[in-house]
Amino acid sequence: MTITNRQLLYANTPTPAIDPSPTSGTFKINTITLPDDVPDDKLLLRIHYLALEPAMRQWLTAKRSYIAPVELGAVMRGQSIAQVIRVGSGLTSQYQVGDWVVAYSGWQEYAVLGAKEAQKIAVPTGCRPTDAMSVLGMTGLTAYFGMMEVGQPKAGDTVVVSGAAGATGMVAGQIAKIHGAKRVIGIAGSADKCDFLRNELGFDYAINYKDEDWMKQLKDATPEYIDVFFDNVGGEILDACLGRAAQFSRFVICGAISQYNVAKPQGPSNIMQVISQRVKMQGFIVFDYAKQYPEALKNLGLWLTQGKIQRKEHIVQGGLEATPQGLVDLYGGANTGKMMVEVVPVSEAIDDKAKL
Repeated sequence: MTITNRQLLYANTPTPAIDPSPTSGTFKINTITLPDDVPDDKLLLRIHYLALEPAMRQWLTAKRSYIAPVELGAVMRGQSIAQVIRVGSGLTSQYQVGDWVVAYSGWQEYAVLGAKEAQKIAVPTGCRPTDAMSVLGMTGLTAYFGMMEVGQPKAGDTVVVSGAAGATGMVAGQIAKIHGAKRVIGIAGSADKCDFLRNELGFDYAINYKDEDWMKQLKDATPEYIDVFFDNVGGEILDACLGRAAQFSRFVICGAISQYNVAKPQGPSNIMQVISQRVKMQGFIVFDYAKQYPEALKNLGLWLTQGKIQRKEHIVQGGLEATPQGLVDLYGGANTGKMMVEVVPVSEAIDDKAKL
């Protein structure tokens, strides 16, 4: 018996934006067959959810980065929540059919992977497996280390987060609140997102950058200037926040989603503020802190179960084919919270371990 596996391959270089067309776009569908027999040191996984990440645009073309670019013709890189459906004979002491894992599977419906590429999900009481790809996964870890190690918020600080209704931004802002920040201000792209930040996450202020007077709102919300800025956006918002930087402030450069799909990325014209206000402006990559993941996940899990961190997921329906458009929509700000594509509904998972 063989299994039909559909994949999304990286087919055409973005110019500069990603083209979601299924026939002539950045990605194309490819179909292969997988044998029913699994090698002794491998697992056969069925993918249920694919994570969509802002960094994916950079993965396609970055020449000098923290990770090699995806090669043309390869399965698009990505993380997933998957279920084990076959176990190689050498891994039966570690895995069983029905186990849920977080996998570096790429964009496909099935994957044959080794044990190092598939981590079993251990879910704290009161949490759910999809948390392993958001608050209790790379998203939460990115927020944690960016805020704790680079931003270092303390009691009395004013903290601003851009892209605050996104998966990383919402966690970063809540961590600042946990650590006693006096004001936490979120910048997002709609009135609904701003309401969510204030009413559900406990941000003190939320600014819609699409409002004509958003810069005045930022000034009014930061009377003592900005001590910590956690930036997911770059561009004009980074520039405006540099203009409000406090002395010895910490600017955490996590991402620049506003610049990923433009031909000529815009740098900050307020860069002189770094000198006059003695701003520390630091980029970081979550992988730098790999040795500290266990402690961070313990803290994130505790805060989640205590209700100190709230989370939200944005699930894209439509199966594998919906993934390219979902990624385009991510850059357009369609999501509140972690964006995932449902490749296969949980109702089709194996036995009682399917309860996500």
